[in-house]
Amino acid sequence: MRWLGFDIGGANLKVADGLGYADSSAFPLWKDPTRLVPVLRSAIDRAPVCDHLAVTMTGELADCFETKQDGVVFILRAMQAAAGDRPIQVYLNNGTLVCPETAFREPLDAAATNWHALASYAGRYTEQGAALLIDVGSTTCDIVSIDHGRPVGCGGDDLQRFLSGELLYTGVKRSPVCALLQTVRYRGRECPIAQEWFATSQDVYLVLGDLPADADDRDTADGRPATAAAARARLARHISASAEQFDEVDAFEMARQVAEQQQEMLSRSIQVVTTRLPRAPDAVIVSGLGEFLARQALAKQGFAGTIISIETELGWQISQAAPAHALAVLAREASLV
Repeated sequence: MRWLGFDIGGANLKVADGLGYADSSAFPLWKDPTRLVPVLRSAIDRAPVCDHLAVTMTGELADCFETKQDGVVFILRAMQAAAGDRPIQVYLNNGTLVCPETAFREPLDAAATNWHALASYAGRYTEQGAALLIDVGSTTCDIVSIDHGRPVGCGGDDLQRFLSGELLYTGVKRSPVCALLQTVRYRGRECPIAQEWFATSQDVYLVLGDLPADADDRDTADGRPATAAAARARLARHISASAEQFDEVDAFEMARQVAEQQQEMLSRSIQVVTTRLPRAPDAVIVSGLGEFLARQALAKQGFAGTIISIETELGWQISQAAPAHALAVLAREASLV
């Protein structure tokens, strides 16, 4: 069997075959959900030939759906329409794979399960003792405890994961700067931040050099390119500064302050989750577009254990699409049992 795993989010579509192919692309589901079927078909056509599909999702939370249940059903119907005659398996929150008809009966069991699939896969990198998985994406961070290779997080739905510290709704591309800082130090003085969607965390990490520039990427706050120069202009708007009032040094200092706040947020969540492990973790597996943020947060805590990078192990593209890769591997292994 040749599997293709899908992680269908509200802002991004991630696809992988578990054998080395992976693709992550922006798709704002909430803007035009009717495009989901052709987008899925295109993703299947671009990928290596497959005869089985596996799916997990977080896109059910998109505000184009009245309820999460509606979102799950819509996404699975779209997957069916795009699949042709390929069988589909849906990953549930208990780690099982079922057909769409089973998932339709209890749709919330299929909601936001990508973290569980990734943690179940990542456990093979640390099969003894206590560990953590930290997956930092464009929008959210997942912090999952692992014991002897198996996820032992609180689980439940996203609300329960919010309450437990396992889900942190901040990421390295889409988080608004004004949600991270109320004020910023500007040339020795404290300046209020405009409460407007002028810039995002992507601009922060473009300025700091943690994310690569991409002149073709216009999925930014103002629709201009994802370059350091455009990012500086977006950051300047937050303090109503002209180009003459906001130079490269100012932009770097502002970006550094935002990055420190994200590091602190993630560090606090790591501490909360770690307290529930039987002992301090010996290793941490990091994945996602924001692996660098996970490393920075761990450094802030003085973590001295082993850091296992999915990017180092499997490559940058697979790290970005880690839940989809994990799902494809788990589905293939389950089919061989």
